[in-house]
Amino acid sequence: MHDAALLWTGGKDSSMALYEADRHGCRVRCLVTFAPPEPEFLAHPLALIKLQAQALALPHHVLPIRAPFEKSYETSLRRLQEEMGVDCVVTGDIAEVDGHPNWIRERSRSTGLRVETPLWQRDRNALLRQLLDRGFRARVSCVKTRWLDETWVGRELNDTAIDELRIVREQTGLDLCGEEGEFHTCVIDGPRFTRGIDIRAYSRRTTESLAYMEIDEMALVDLVDCEKPVSDG
Repeated sequence: MHDAALLWTGGKDSSMALYEADRHGCRVRCLVTFAPPEPEFLAHPLALIKLQAQALALPHHVLPIRAPFEKSYETSLRRLQEEMGVDCVVTGDIAEVDGHPNWIRERSRSTGLRVETPLWQRDRNALLRQLLDRGFRARVSCVKTRWLDETWVGRELNDTAIDELRIVREQTGLDLCGEEGEFHTCVIDGPRFTRGIDIRAYSRRTTESLAYMEIDEMALVDLVDCEKPVSDG
């Protein structure tokens, strides 16, 4: 069994990777988010990520990165190995992005860390089906408006939404799991969650190319309370 750090964004892919790591001999010791010194994550706000870590009862570490990024990532990965006692990192990567090799695998070569990618090259339809079947609940947190309009922001990723994504895929070639950055999600409940996350109020914001959820109020709640609807402004 490997002692692992899971690279955490708070979205469906890292959440599914955590589930798969548990099932395949990785003892996940902590969640790790790489971030610049003053991060402003539109798709995965740190405040939400910290609530997720609490809900999962796992330590969460934010490791700083800065240019030159190759060296910075390698230094941070060595820190994981030396200070946190892990011999493995787990990521939710599904495929190469823009034809580039897997970034974490490349950066880990000099450290000796094992890299596990339990979702790698998995069928997108099957992954989304498993997401729902295993009890994950995820909301769309950010979209590229070239692919999806702002009304997607805040929607739950349920059967209806997935059917609509399939239609968009047929029309545009969108990756069903958003692996090219077409959309991002935030998970509010699922396996290992001891409590749920209630997004009580949010606003939809837009930039030139993005629409995203700006959360105004959220809280940890008992899982039986997680069905309350969200409101948006």
